[in-house]
Amino acid sequence: MPVFITSLVPSSGPESGGNTVSISGCGLTAAIDVTFGPVSVPSFTVVSDTTLTAVVPPGTGSVPVTVVAADGASNSLSYNYVGSAGSPVIQAIAPQAGDPAGGSDIIAVGSGFTGATAVDFGGTPAAGFTVASDTIMGIATPPGSGTVLVTVTTPGGTSNGVPFTYSASLPPRLLAATPSSARPGRTIVIFGCKVNRATAVSFGATPAESFTVLSDNVILAVVPPGTGTVPLTVTTPAGTSNPVQFTFLSPPVIEALAPQAGDPAGGSDIIAVGSGFTGATAVDFGGTPAAGFTVASDTIMGIATPPGSGTVLVTVTTPGGTSNGVPFTYSASLPPRLLAATPSSARTGDTIVIFGCKVNRATAVSFGATPAESFTVLSDNVILAVVPPGTGTVPLTVTTPTGTSNPVQFTYL
Repeated sequence: MPVFITSLVPSSGPESGGNTVSISGCGLTAAIDVTFGPVSVPSFTVVSDTTLTAVVPPGTGSVPVTVVAADGASNSLSYNYVGSAGSPVIQAIAPQAGDPAGGSDIIAVGSGFTGATAVDFGGTPAAGFTVASDTIMGIATPPGSGTVLVTVTTPGGTSNGVPFTYSASLPPRLLAATPSSARPGRTIVIFGCKVNRATAVSFGATPAESFTVLSDNVILAVVPPGTGTVPLTVTTPAGTSNPVQFTFLSPPVIEALAPQAGDPAGGSDIIAVGSGFTGATAVDFGGTPAAGFTVASDTIMGIATPPGSGTVLVTVTTPGGTSNGVPFTYSASLPPRLLAATPSSARTGDTIVIFGCKVNRATAVSFGATPAESFTVLSDNVILAVVPPGTGTVPLTVTTPTGTSNPVQFTYL
């Protein structure tokens, strides 16, 4: 089987050589030599049939690298000599093309960028550059034409050149939309490149209600009606951009409240069932903020009622908008409502704790048909009761002047 090589890492290095590269491929155990152009490497090590490492000899420019076996040489891969050992190395730039007018924002990835003093496009200085780290640079392109080599210069030397093409026919490129989720009618900001000639902004298949081009890099767009997550794109005479994801926010929906009535003094605990509650910022009772609320899930909320009177509409507000209104009635004549008894099983003569709402005016606590031996009201929500004689499992209820509560189960031990 002939030797075949697939990658060379790194693919560039100093003219002085001496650095080590890793060559991947197949049939490498048959290697008897590795050459950089016409020069054999000073040494190499076969790691496996698919990998070997080699020490790079001195050289200049771009040279073909081959692995030689007894039955012939492999295919070749290019290696670039880039000056001194301290010279920067550009591994890639993205995008690799931009507007002839300049001003495109590109990113260079490589090494040795710290302390960069210049970036050139075929000898023309970049319009600007920012060294984000030793391996990443942001670069603003200067005006130009055709295909040129981009180089980075530092105190250690000048890098290899990477091709960049100037083209007036490039489609726009989007980077992000912020916010990336919003409800219809909201204005969002779209960031990208070459968007100044935008003829359309689309949310999926739906065009924006309107849009305003602020610069080659920024568009304001008004979100049209829609649901779910869709690709957001910008179209210019040169084509349609890559998509970025956008999510439509919809107002929450309240399907039901339980209970649908509470004390005019407020403080009743109710549950709202519906959808879209995630991120809720407000709950209102006829315009009065709830005393408190907790979002248990996207479909369930616990709400503490504020003081009020009559029948009011309860609404939930999220970043997606405000929900439908569901009626809630304030009434002083509501019967008590029990939540739990603890312990829920006990012996005759034991004291248990009963939790509920509107139990402060209790006139009786009943274990089935048997009244408690005694009970003490601690608050609107808590009663202590002494278990009377009895057997089995019975309904436990509390009675006030406005009626008898729902039952909770109690078991005699």
